[in-house]
Amino acid sequence: MEFRNLVDSMNSHFDGGLPFVVYAFPKSNTLNGSFQKDPETYTTEDFSEGGFVFAPFSKDEILVIPDSKSTQISFEWEGEEEERISVHPRAKLADHSAYLNLVGKALEAIRQKGTAKIVTSRTVPLPLDSLDIAVLTKRLFSLYPSAFRYIWFHPKSGWWAGATPEVLLTVENKAFRTMSLAGTQTYVPGEPPNWTSKEIEEQQWVTDDIAKRLQNVASIVKVSKTKNHRAGSLVHLRTDFTGVLTKSGSGLAKVVKKLHPTPAVCGVPREVAHNFILNEEGYDREYYTGFLGPVADTMNFAHLFVNLRSMKISEDTAHLYVGGGVTEDSVPEKEWEETQNKMQTMLQVLAPMLSQ
Repeated sequence: MEFRNLVDSMNSHFDGGLPFVVYAFPKSNTLNGSFQKDPETYTTEDFSEGGFVFAPFSKDEILVIPDSKSTQISFEWEGEEEERISVHPRAKLADHSAYLNLVGKALEAIRQKGTAKIVTSRTVPLPLDSLDIAVLTKRLFSLYPSAFRYIWFHPKSGWWAGATPEVLLTVENKAFRTMSLAGTQTYVPGEPPNWTSKEIEEQQWVTDDIAKRLQNVASIVKVSKTKNHRAGSLVHLRTDFTGVLTKSGSGLAKVVKKLHPTPAVCGVPREVAHNFILNEEGYDREYYTGFLGPVADTMNFAHLFVNLRSMKISEDTAHLYVGGGVTEDSVPEKEWEETQNKMQTMLQVLAPMLSQ
C-alpha cells in the first residue's frame, strides 16, 4: 500500500461513517490500520475479542473496532522531514483565570483531605482553516517517532489523534510491562533536566501507587531505576515495571481496572482525585486520559497506551487537551505554564491547518 492509498481509505471511511484507526508503535515506521466494514458500534467489557479498543476516562463503555469485522493493513513508511513551526496562540484571560482557580481548588482539597496529588486539566479550542488528513497524518507520524501515534475515527466519538508517551499496559503471554510517568520540563538539547523535590516526590507517589495496585494481580514484579524520558519537546521522569500476571488475575480486564485511571492522569488516592475531577474540572474529558490500543486473546497480547497529548477534531475546530499533577507544593502559575508547554505537541501537528 502507498501513502496516498491510505489517505484515500481514511477519507472514504469518514465519508461513509465507518470506523477506522491508523497507528504506529513507538520507534516504529510501520503504519497499522484497522478499517471496519460496517457502521455498527461495537463495545467490549472483557477484551475477549481481538481488535483495537478506545476507552474514555471515566465512563464504562469501551469502543472497539473488532478484527473480525475489519480490513487490516500494515506497511512500512519512512515518513518525511516535517518542519517545526513556531506556534504560540495567545491564551484568553478568562481561560488563564479559570485554570488558576481550578488549581487553587485542587490545592485546597489536598490540604483539607490529605490527598497527595490531583491531576487537573483543561481543553483548548483552536479554529482550523480546514482538516487535511494527508497533512495531519504526515506530521503526526513524522514529528514524534518515540511516541505511540494514532488517528481514530468513529461516528460515536468523532475524530481523535494523539502522540502519547505513556504505556498503560503491555501483555505478551502473561509477561507484562507498565510504567509510572510524572514530572514535566522543557527538553533542552545537551542539558540534563534539573528536577525539583516536588517533581521527584510526585514521581514516587505515582510509582508507589502502581506497585500497590499490581500486588494482587502480578508476581515477580521488577521496578527499574527512575530515568529521564524524552517526549518531543518535553522530558519526564519514568519508572518501568515488569513481571508476570498471576493465574488468579482473572484476565486483562481485571488488570486494566487496577491500573486505569493511572495516578499520572487522575491522582493519589485515586477515588478522591477522581471525584474532584468530575465535580470541579468543568468539562467532560471524554477519551482524553482514557486508554487505547490493540488487544488479542485475553491474556496473550495487549498493547495499551494512556491517551495523552491528544486532541478531538471537528471540521473547523481542534480541541486540545492538556493537564498536570497538582501537589501541596504546586504553584498555580507554574502549573499553567506546564499546560502551555504540553500543548506544543499537538500544535506542531496542526500548525499548517490553523486559522491565522
